[in-house]
Amino acid sequence: MTHVVSENCIRCKYTDCVDVCPVDCFREGPNMLVIDPDECIDCAVCIPECPANAIYAEEDLPAEQLAFIKLNAELARADGWKSITKRKAALPDADEWKDKPNKLAELVK
Repeated sequence: MTHVVSENCIRCKYTDCVDVCPVDCFREGPNMLVIDPDECIDCAVCIPECPANAIYAEEDLPAEQLAFIKLNAELARADGWKSITKRKAALPDADEWKDKPNKLAELVK
């Protein structure tokens, strides 16, 4: 099993999780982070660090978010989605987007 970044991260991209990851498994896209499932060691230290509550253990992912398992794996390997190992500022309007549902259409790949 691995951990998965869910829809809650879209248009927020808080990077608090990156600072605590011992294996640098996060990948950064234009407006979201994902977890590389081949790198994740299931330590779970990232879960409580996410201000948007966007990270789940795969087995705890809500049913409506299951597509994010495949999406994390695909985007972790996509051109332009590079490893992120240091905390950065969140997107400027992250707090406005943090608790909004149905953000998948906002994802920039």
